[in-house]
Amino acid sequence: MDLALLDTQKENLRKFYKVSKVLENLGKNGYIYKHFGGSKASDKLGPSICKVGALRLKLRDMLRAFHAALRSSPINTKNQAVKDRAQGIVLKVLTNFKSSEIEQAVQSLDRNGIDLLMKYIYKGFEKPTENSSAVLLQWHEKALAVGGLGSIIRVLTARKTV
Repeated sequence: MDLALLDTQKENLRKFYKVSKVLENLGKNGYIYKHFGGSKASDKLGPSICKVGALRLKLRDMLRAFHAALRSSPINTKNQAVKDRAQGIVLKVLTNFKSSEIEQAVQSLDRNGIDLLMKYIYKGFEKPTENSSAVLLQWHEKALAVGGLGSIIRVLTARKTV
């Protein structure tokens, strides 16, 4: 296996762990809900969000969580558990945005960020949760407006998945 690829995967996992620290301040309706994480060794690769608490969130914190979740996505790993955990975290971040703040968040991304966001949106459509499809449709509308049809084509033809 290529050593550069291993270093990249380690770096992505390190960044992914940092996301968990940001997401400890994230929850439904502007409050923090921390969930108990797993105990397997494979569960410790991704973020672990544990302990219960509550704080108010600001738009700046949501944008920071949004960017951190996308920047640290484990695209190069083949570990499905890590990818599933990342998808859950990104979905949690997306569903906690107010609909009026979605456009600002999407416009803060570059082309690769839009494509990655679209990958997570489509992955969220594959595994819908309570009210997630309505929220993901709002995100899709804004991402399509910024990224255009080319973004959809790039996502559907990409080899690397989230």
